[in-house]
Amino acid sequence: MPLHPQSQFIINFIDSLGDKPFEEDTPQNARDIRNARTTPSALPIFETKDIDAGGVPARLYKPNNNTNLPLLVYYHGGGWVLGNVDSHDGVCRALAMQSECAVLSVEYRLAPEFPFPIPLTDSVTATRWAYDNAASIGCDATRIAVGGDSAGGNFAAIIANMQVIPCVYQLLIYPVTDCRLGHPSHQENKDGPFLTHAGMKWFVEHYLSGNQGTATDPRVSPLLDTDEVLAAAPPAFVITAEFDPLRDEGEAYAKRLSSLGVAVSHVRWSSQFHGFVSLADFLDDGKAALAASAAALRSAFTPVLQ
Repeated sequence: MPLHPQSQFIINFIDSLGDKPFEEDTPQNARDIRNARTTPSALPIFETKDIDAGGVPARLYKPNNNTNLPLLVYYHGGGWVLGNVDSHDGVCRALAMQSECAVLSVEYRLAPEFPFPIPLTDSVTATRWAYDNAASIGCDATRIAVGGDSAGGNFAAIIANMQVIPCVYQLLIYPVTDCRLGHPSHQENKDGPFLTHAGMKWFVEHYLSGNQGTATDPRVSPLLDTDEVLAAAPPAFVITAEFDPLRDEGEAYAKRLSSLGVAVSHVRWSSQFHGFVSLADFLDDGKAALAASAAALRSAFTPVLQ
């Protein structure tokens, strides 16, 4: 199928901006450009509050004044190099309001200034803090899920596998699961749109620039973890996109979890590209993916009450 007309319009607009490809840019310049274009979300939310999650900055979103809310710990995308809580403010607002759970968005430090394992360690620290202090933020420690998109989906999968906390669910939106970058979709979609194979290679190289890990480390590539570890993972909802270099590794992860007895729902969004969920203000499929994610979270949290 061709790229969705709405998505083609967005890609044409992005191309018209004339930005350098990631692999030809510096991390700081790429950040500056994208941060300058970030605008506050207009989606209504009951409450947002910037907090200290064990030494890691985070933003808490609450859909109502319930003092025993389920909680989604969310890790933003951006290839471990870009992004922040502001860039994913709209996504977190939508998930909180539609799923009626609190969302804790984690502001982990970024590579290459802070390469692996520092961003992952920050995310682990914030997740443990959320579990240990759930009651103080009006949340239920027995109903915590992890989630994220792209590099954030990578963290969500790894943290679930590490069993950092008793986690009831994982929401993986076009996750990075294999940093060897060798799956067929990396060549099929090597020129994007938006995320290219060369751009993804740039992100991985910056993330691993501290020489503290490699692409074959399961803490970098969760698809390479053992059967024993993956079989113990919590249920998952995995979203992939047709025109995404990461498509095949996300789908391989979903299939591997399922083959090991983990309850997995997977949806490939045809005619869409990497990043479409973050563009829900402009893309009907982005809205639909957020609605599906929220429905999956509501369903995952409900049985715990029975």
